[in-house]
Amino acid sequence: MKFLKPTVIALSLVAVFGCQQETKKEETKAPELKTEIQKQAYGLGASIGMYMEKNLAEHNKLGLVLDKKLITEGFVDSLSGKSALKKEEIQTLLTSLDASMKAKMQNAEKKEAEESLAIGDKFLAENAKKKGVKVTASGLQYEVLKEGTGEKPKATDVVQVNYKGTFLNGETFDSSYERGQPATFPLNRVIKGWTEGVQLMPVGSTYKFTIPADLAYGKRGNPPRIPGNSVLQFKIELLDIMKPEKPVTVGDKKLTTDKK
Repeated sequence: MKFLKPTVIALSLVAVFGCQQETKKEETKAPELKTEIQKQAYGLGASIGMYMEKNLAEHNKLGLVLDKKLITEGFVDSLSGKSALKKEEIQTLLTSLDASMKAKMQNAEKKEAEESLAIGDKFLAENAKKKGVKVTASGLQYEVLKEGTGEKPKATDVVQVNYKGTFLNGETFDSSYERGQPATFPLNRVIKGWTEGVQLMPVGSTYKFTIPADLAYGKRGNPPRIPGNSVLQFKIELLDIMKPEKPVTVGDKKLTTDKK
């Protein structure tokens, strides 16, 4: 989660004015949006409103519930030059709000990481006992869903794969299948569990990997999508090992197709 600087937070609070007007929509006529400049003005307010709706939801989740009525009053009063608070005081208050939000965020992440560690350790211990599950020296767990007959890649190879990544609850966080396009990457540029695991696979294979946190994204995770200490599962289909094109030899000279 990213937090705005206090000065930006202050500007963004105008969005809540729109939230309060929602309940009065039936009592007032719709805004007149005939000209380009009218639409631009309305669009600016709407975009800030959508951003702030999400921002305030994050505050609420962490127990920092802000009174929308007071936010609206502050906005309206400031437009009329009648703010009940001085600019310097507002800056101090918003700095304190930002600090509180960050502290709550850090505590929530720490608690989530501790819970993930306990859940992950228990899952790994139980999963290792299942029929068909193999465990490597590093702790990587895998099942062979389909055994191919092709070559096995090296860590330095570029591979082409289809994959689906899920949390232990089954929720998908990444999938080349959903994008409709295989992924291609150097095998030594990914998480350790992938680098080790895919080297076990002959081309044409499909394996299921259960990757401990220390072979994935570790204690810190990969915010905002993957919490710290997350054990991850991947279904990986190794499609190909991408070999560099060999130079064409004519006589004693080598011709290359590389373009500069």
